[in-house]
Amino acid sequence: MANVNYQKELEKLIEQHEKEGKVPRLFLHACCAPCSSYVLEYLSRFFSVTVFFYNPNISPKEEYEKRVAEIRRLISEMEFLHPVDLVEGAYRPEDFYAMAKGLEDVPEGGERCFKCYRLRMEAAAKLAQEGGYDYFTTTLSISPLKNAGKINEIGQELAQIYKVEHLPSDFKKKNGYKRSIELSHEYELYRQNYCGCVFSKRESIEREKQKQQNGLVQ
Repeated sequence: MANVNYQKELEKLIEQHEKEGKVPRLFLHACCAPCSSYVLEYLSRFFSVTVFFYNPNISPKEEYEKRVAEIRRLISEMEFLHPVDLVEGAYRPEDFYAMAKGLEDVPEGGERCFKCYRLRMEAAAKLAQEGGYDYFTTTLSISPLKNAGKINEIGQELAQIYKVEHLPSDFKKKNGYKRSIELSHEYELYRQNYCGCVFSKRESIEREKQKQQNGLVQ
């Protein structure tokens, strides 16, 4: 999967659809409103989108509810060329903890995160197949901290299993991440300081402690 430009692959598909006059149906897993902002601004020009908010990794429950409320608000306030609606998946944190068993101490960005990508993307692939969608994908690749190669590799594997096309993506490209920050300010979105799970929160707290200690030393 090395050296694949997933943004260019996506652009080729979009160009093909436009030539054929098609507006395909896309089932889009979303991790949060800030990450979804640019992705929706971009993709809703070419696809009819169903946003799937399914994130059993998010902890605590109050944080989960805050993020759901923000994505609902964002979708209600943004203007789209083609329809965008929202489906909320079940919030079952026990599913995330079962998946993460034995990987609790793996640093963020490693195997636990890859399994978490798959947990959420597989739920999206299943529902995309059941709903007869043309494509499924996830907003996760917009983050500079997420492994776009791994995300697309998982997506392609799930496409084979569930017989529904995976839409290639690396949304951070073409200033996508920068645009998501601009839109977050424009819509005054709540931007969390950790990915979502207790393990990422623990690492975030440790990083802040280190910064403060370094500041004191200097």
